[in-house]
Amino acid sequence: MHLLLVLLLAAHAPIDSAINQAIAEKKLPGGVLWVEHDGKVLIHRAYGNRALEPAVEPMTRDTIFDAASLTKVVATSPSIWLLIDRGKIKLDEPAKTYLPEMQDGAITIRHLLTHTSGLRPNVDLRDEWSGYGEGLRRAFAEIPRNRPGAVFRYSDINYTLLGEIVHRVSGQPLDLFARKNIFVPLGMKDTTFKPRLSKRIAPTENGLRGVVHDPTSRRMGGVAGQAGLFTTTGDLAKFARAILNGRFFPKQMTEVVSPKEVAIRRAGGFDEPEVSLRTPAGRYRGDPLYAVVARRRSS
Repeated sequence: MHLLLVLLLAAHAPIDSAINQAIAEKKLPGGVLWVEHDGKVLIHRAYGNRALEPAVEPMTRDTIFDAASLTKVVATSPSIWLLIDRGKIKLDEPAKTYLPEMQDGAITIRHLLTHTSGLRPNVDLRDEWSGYGEGLRRAFAEIPRNRPGAVFRYSDINYTLLGEIVHRVSGQPLDLFARKNIFVPLGMKDTTFKPRLSKRIAPTENGLRGVVHDPTSRRMGGVAGQAGLFTTTGDLAKFARAILNGRFFPKQMTEVVSPKEVAIRRAGGFDEPEVSLRTPAGRYRGDPLYAVVARRRSS
């Protein structure tokens, strides 16, 4: 235990160096690092700047970030699993049972969660459209490019549909259901969709604060199953802690639930590094994680 803590703290220097080098090379303006072990916070540090224009703002440890696709695993997927655990949704039930407007009756909840529905990556954004209802209409109109359950293709449409299933089944929009059933119980006070304007929010492009960067979610009003969530490193640590202790969410959420014939394996919302190294959706995780997983598998 003590040796592990020493090693973790010793690893801080190269992490510092990598982050500071990326800032110096203008690959990012700044960032926040959180490292903990067994519930003890070892490192919580801010680097660089939160904003560069119209004025420079130093990064702070409580900066609120656009969580982008983390929305899928912090809000949408756990909401679905909580409803499965309560008997409101069935994993292998056709999604059309809950969304009768869908075109294909073979796509199940499992297919949507594991990106094996066969649907393409996103709805068409080439023409100008807006509104939550219009985004759903486009998602409902999609027809699988492959047989559901046959191939893996990371698709925002899958989670757009899952977000609306949460709404239809619970009677509450995704943002409200997630707040009441996940964020408030876990004490995630800075995690929300459509946050109130604050200097603590890191701007995305064009200096926008509190406006989701994802174009589909933005056109849908900022609340969608694939993107729209804002959060802090501290709140994400609370969520990760709940996942690791296994007492808040159903255990299936972190177990492989992909259809057996699909080569790329997925947990119930997460990629599965133990089974699927260097998957297309996991290519940003970097060599250090793959090295750790490889060592664990060989020991």
